[in-house]
Amino acid sequence: MRFMLQVRADRDSEAGVLPQKELFAAMVKFNEEMVKAGVMLSGDGLHPSSKGARVLFSGTKRTVVDGPFADPDELIAGFWMIRVNSKEEAIDWAKRVPFVGGAIEIRRVYEAEDFGPAMTPEIREAEDRMRAQLAGKNML
Repeated sequence: MRFMLQVRADRDSEAGVLPQKELFAAMVKFNEEMVKAGVMLSGDGLHPSSKGARVLFSGTKRTVVDGPFADPDELIAGFWMIRVNSKEEAIDWAKRVPFVGGAIEIRRVYEAEDFGPAMTPEIREAEDRMRAQLAGKNML
């Protein structure tokens, strides 16, 4: 099972405040532990929403709204993609993150089997080809 561990934003991350040297070193160590355990697929921090944008959809209309966005608690400041055997294992990894404050939201990623009959053999084959192509391009 794949899970996304979402690091929730706060006022500091939205202000562009970067982690102190000690926290950054602890995060590198934590990431190395996940890589050694074979669970980490990817992970990155995100720039503040002031440097981002949203595309809103209404029928065929597309509206672009530039950041910043209100309520940092509803935003994401970073993430890890991990592959583990259960939600409980994902929670165990999240508990090990060396933060002293903040929050991490844990969300399971859909797998092909979750889509039932909508995932036809043709769509599955196309998805498999795309994922193989991406795997060759994406390196941590």
